[in-house]
Amino acid sequence: MPKAYSIDLRQKIVDAYDRGDVSQRGLAKQFGVATSFVQKLLKQRRETGNIRPKIRRGQIPPKLNEEHQEILAGLVKANNDATLAQLCEQLEAKTGIRVGITTMHKTLKKMNFSLKKNLLSRSQSK
Repeated sequence: MPKAYSIDLRQKIVDAYDRGDVSQRGLAKQFGVATSFVQKLLKQRRETGNIRPKIRRGQIPPKLNEEHQEILAGLVKANNDATLAQLCEQLEAKTGIRVGITTMHKTLKKMNFSLKKNLLSRSQSK
């Protein structure tokens, strides 16, 4: 996870902006940050009165727990030529949990299943 910009840098950007001699884009270039960061920093100061980095919350837990992954492994073994979309539908029918194709792909990859030529199989690299 990238580190937040220091309070010192944030203060320098805000001070330069308050002097009024440089645009937000110019500030971004001068301080080597994204223009969107300058915009967000100034908005945060306007709305909250501070420029401290926001506290990051923990990651969102995975949608599919170990039990769901076991069910998914069974679905793959029973129907190894199913597409990702079909596996999403089958998993929803079994568990009531709907996941998208991207989540399905990432989960199968994490479980060491690979998708090759429309065929799901256990990866040989273990």
